[in-house]
Amino acid sequence: MLHVVPAPGIRFVITKAVILARGLGTRMRRSDAGTELSAEQSRVADAGLKAMIPIGRPFLDHSMSRLADAGITDVCLVIGPEHTAVRDYYATLPLRRVRVHFAEQQEPNGTAGAVAAAEAFAGADAFLVLNGDNYYPLDACRALTARDGAGVVGFGVDGLVAHSNIPAERVRQFALLQHDAAGWLTGIVEKPDPATYDALLPTSLVSMNLWAFTPIIFEACRKVTLSARGELELQDAVRIAVLELGERLAVLRSDDGVLDLSTRGDIDAVAAVLRDREVSL
Repeated sequence: MLHVVPAPGIRFVITKAVILARGLGTRMRRSDAGTELSAEQSRVADAGLKAMIPIGRPFLDHSMSRLADAGITDVCLVIGPEHTAVRDYYATLPLRRVRVHFAEQQEPNGTAGAVAAAEAFAGADAFLVLNGDNYYPLDACRALTARDGAGVVGFGVDGLVAHSNIPAERVRQFALLQHDAAGWLTGIVEKPDPATYDALLPTSLVSMNLWAFTPIIFEACRKVTLSARGELELQDAVRIAVLELGERLAVLRSDDGVLDLSTRGDIDAVAAVLRDREVSL
């Protein structure tokens, strides 16, 4: 198992990242009687634009600043055709460390569809893929950008609960990553039942969708069929890449936490961490 550790003088190999920001934000749209938001936060939450929730400035700015700290110079935001506000915001924002690109996912048909939309942006290069509503630890991002190949960060459940705003019951809803003794991904278990979860957890890590891919993933995305949920799932594309196309993904362990901005109830906890954090784009 490879562990995520800080690396002084790190050489960044991957300089492109794709942020999945196309989701409908169904949970964010739901009202929460116990949550007090500013007028602007309420307006953005009502629109379901989780990645643009203002925390001093849009949540995406914080995420992209962290990516820049990890060596990323080009970021592609996968959005829907209706998300003109996102385009307009970044069209006028002065940028020094990153270039912002856009890819349109015409229909919200799943995470594999979102990744596929960014094929022209990625070209022949390896690239990161991450959720637009998560804020990831810097060492984990740097470990992936330093890799010359595909990989995924797997989070230890104890560290994830201790250092995140994610309660243990929500963590149990996430996918588990399985790996062999050398640290290569061997399987992904989506939404395991409680008995399966408890049985697998001692030898598995939690996926928070922080990936490094090579262009092989695009061929895999084209082979994905609709899941039982009626979506094109990225996890299915990863399985195809590994089992059918010969891709090898290193599993990098992190015992740090991830900020999750899924619901209105998450905003205060995320803001408490990020409100005074410097952002440099």
